[in-house]
Amino acid sequence: MAVQVFFEFLRLGVTSFGGPIAHLGYFRRRFVERLHWLDDAAFAEIVALCNLLPGPTSSQVGIVIGTTRARILGGFLAWLGFTTPSAVLMAAFAYGVPLLSGRRSGIVHGLIVAAVAVVANAVIDMGRTLCPDFKRRVVAMVCAVLALGLDRFVAQIAAIALGAIVGLSALRGLTAAKAGDFDLGISRRTGIAAAVVFAVLLAAAFVVVPLSTDRSLAVAGAFFRTGSLVFGGGHVVLPLLQAEVVPSGWLDNDRFLAGYGAAQAVPGPLFTFASYLGAAMHWPLAGLLGALVATVAIFLPSFLLIAALAPFWHDVRSSPGWSAALRGINAAVVGLLLAAFINPVVANGIRGLFDVVLAVAAFVLLRFLHWPPWTVVALSGAAGWFGV
Repeated sequence: MAVQVFFEFLRLGVTSFGGPIAHLGYFRRRFVERLHWLDDAAFAEIVALCNLLPGPTSSQVGIVIGTTRARILGGFLAWLGFTTPSAVLMAAFAYGVPLLSGRRSGIVHGLIVAAVAVVANAVIDMGRTLCPDFKRRVVAMVCAVLALGLDRFVAQIAAIALGAIVGLSALRGLTAAKAGDFDLGISRRTGIAAAVVFAVLLAAAFVVVPLSTDRSLAVAGAFFRTGSLVFGGGHVVLPLLQAEVVPSGWLDNDRFLAGYGAAQAVPGPLFTFASYLGAAMHWPLAGLLGALVATVAIFLPSFLLIAALAPFWHDVRSSPGWSAALRGINAAVVGLLLAAFINPVVANGIRGLFDVVLAVAAFVLLRFLHWPPWTVVALSGAAGWFGV
């Protein structure tokens, strides 16, 4: 059964283009409608659980589905199958970027411009879904200003805290949905142990790792912190990773954004952007080993958090306070994504009239003509080649 889980998710890892929201659609069609591994109520409950956690939502949903099917081994194999194709492609792209010089550098810039269109589209989609009323739009705008005016890491924490406070004080009143039925086979004792391990590792990433002179440990800590604190899925990882790797001198901003553009053109989770960064950065574990360390470090919090929260989920889900706080946090996430769109995406991606035209064209193809993101990114890279 575990082997079947691996190959089902490997199939999705090769074919699931379009980002986190699209991935959930693929999962539902495959596991609810075709394979009948779970029903709609359980699937909706799993999505709700993963939306409450920081990290890559679609990957977490996959981990939970795999765990319901084949326990802990199934969860790991679901992640491995879904993640491996895009991680390999992104690490390979890191080797190719340095070869893109002269006229070929236009390809890299075309990928950066494509990121402008992709993030703009994500801001609109997430804004409509997560900020449907005036109060949440105000939260999003305030959090965007915070993110643009403060240190990115401080702004992330402040925005999430502000969103939770506003949610608890002003976004109550919606009836909590009835809990669905799914079982991960994780005891409360195991959940508490996972929470303790997560807390210890996160504290070490904040307190111990920054004091160390070991560069490899510093990089692993940076990716673990990011995977622990990013709400809203793949697109929102951009500002935190940019704040971690660019000011530190581990990677320049153009290569950072080129990798983010390329991440839109591959299937699977956007968090495999970490695989590209780990392979591309100048550090002792550069290359494939660096890609492996960065990938494991950014996804590890998801495993620990799922194990920590799942045994207590029905208790949490029935609490109106938690539901209200989550609404505010989701609005804050939109603000963080808007700030990332302004800087560094637009600030570094738009250099002239050609870039404006290319970005608008890519946005129209994505938003109104519904072209697959990988096609738009590939065409943007080709346009960058001819536009240099």
